[in-house]
Amino acid sequence: MEIIITKDYEELSETGAKIIIGTVKKNPYAVLGLATGTTPLGLYKRLIDDCKNNKTSYKHIRAVNLDEYKGLPKEHKQSYAYFMRKNLFDHIDIDLENTHIENGVAADEQSECERYDKILESMRQDIQLLGLGSNGHIAFNEPYTSFESTTHVVDLAESTIKDNARLFNDIEEVPKQAYTMGLKSIMGAKKILILASGANKAEAVYKLVRGEVTEAVPASILQNHADCTLIIDKEAAKLL
Repeated sequence: MEIIITKDYEELSETGAKIIIGTVKKNPYAVLGLATGTTPLGLYKRLIDDCKNNKTSYKHIRAVNLDEYKGLPKEHKQSYAYFMRKNLFDHIDIDLENTHIENGVAADEQSECERYDKILESMRQDIQLLGLGSNGHIAFNEPYTSFESTTHVVDLAESTIKDNARLFNDIEEVPKQAYTMGLKSIMGAKKILILASGANKAEAVYKLVRGEVTEAVPASILQNHADCTLIIDKEAAKLL
């Protein structure tokens, strides 16, 4: 695992964006695995600026997202489909037909998981972007998720609900379940880029880098990936 420690969040975002942009320029038909949450927002802003100013094109890029809240339609302002349009897709030249995310209001959750797995099997991620949960989760794979998991519905941990409550008007509005790409599907990516910022992520970073590989810390599986880059700021790195 390559570890890059930056002085702050802005440098973290700049460093991560350069890696994603490099992937796109090298392969204009690349499959990008994308993440939501606050951590990648600075990176996405830089992708938008680069697309506008340097004309990096996403016309043929395909994208697969990690997760979606169960019960939220794609038009809902707190859905991850909406998040991706608002914070990236609507501002670059990507074809929305080439962007993929789980359907939060699918009538049959098992069929939806199988549908998304087929998409992932046909479009292996050239690079998968990840954030890191304070309890060591990646995507919505909470502690004790099987390392062999594929797309599934998960009951969100209380800590995750609290972490995400800042994005809602009230914690009671936060969905209690979500569809998520499984750990096996994440590990299938050719390259993984994981970002963590802030002192509240320091313990999870330590367990990711120096802890044992265990399902109790889902992110620890990344120690076994052949090409994983971790970008963290000084606050997130303080226990290393």
